[in-house]
Amino acid sequence: MATLTIERLPSGVATLTMSRPEVFNAFDETMIAEMDAAFATLIDDSAVRIIVLAGAGKHFSAGADLQWMRRASEASFEWNVNDARRFATMLARIESCPKPTVARVHGAALGGGVGLACACDIAIASDAASFSVSEAKFGILPSVIGPYLVNAVGKRQARRLALTTERIDAQEALAIGLVQRVVPAAELDQAIDATLRQLSAGGPNAHREIKAYLGQLAVGPVTPEVRELTAQTIARVRGTDEAREGFDAFLNKRPPKWNVPPA
Repeated sequence: MATLTIERLPSGVATLTMSRPEVFNAFDETMIAEMDAAFATLIDDSAVRIIVLAGAGKHFSAGADLQWMRRASEASFEWNVNDARRFATMLARIESCPKPTVARVHGAALGGGVGLACACDIAIASDAASFSVSEAKFGILPSVIGPYLVNAVGKRQARRLALTTERIDAQEALAIGLVQRVVPAAELDQAIDATLRQLSAGGPNAHREIKAYLGQLAVGPVTPEVRELTAQTIARVRGTDEAREGFDAFLNKRPPKWNVPPA
């Protein structure tokens, strides 16, 4: 691939690294297509259990490549719709990935780079990282990343970040839910590894079920329909081979077959 590298470990961890450090991993049509294809491949690969999204060089991602945005500003509406749909499809593939996804954020995450972090299940940042929803500076808006930003930080914080384009530090990003953990820069990989070990302890089918199940829930009243969904879901999953293996492993004080800690 021209813009990405993929490293697979025997433990089932795959690290997908954006590799355009000369432009701070800004993405264009090529990277969007390659990232969408890479996630599709990793999702279909039964040997892959967890996906880490990282950036090469000094920064996680500067968001949209400005040369790409300039081309878009001069193109037809039809071209722009098709182009934006491809970006929307890529983000949706990350967010709906049935396997756990972890964003390793260092340096700057700007514009669409914030969207990538929000689309992942878990975002762990260096204490030197910074974040800005910067689209308004260029006369546009964070449209495609908007739903993922709102899901991460809530509508009011999303409005504030998008309207002001303020660059916030890692601690503020943690406080508003943009990331879930902040560690010293020298400890970022150690923190990622710790999270990967925690994820490895969970069953692969359980992870798929968790993501599909929580994706159906909204914040609000627990209605009879929701209660029935909870009962139907746990009843079905308790009868799976993975559940039987998990219970047997616990009762016999042994690791379950799927628990292969990262090397």
